[in-house]
Amino acid sequence: MLFDVGSLWAMLRLHVTTLRSLAAAGSDEQGSVVEKVILTAVFAALAIAVGAIIVAKITAKANSINLN
Repeated sequence: MLFDVGSLWAMLRLHVTTLRSLAAAGSDEQGSVVEKVILTAVFAALAIAVGAIIVAKITAKANSINLN
């Protein structure tokens, strides 16, 4: 598996913490919008990858079931 659930939760917590810190810093942060967009894109890609892994594992398991 590419990532385990614990590391995905840790990355999600880091993302949320980073977004909260950026929001608390106010408008004096230069480039905060760009950082938010990049972080959101990274986590969206991670979510898609995890979804693809789950679908692949479920499909493989379903294909291995003997129906006879």
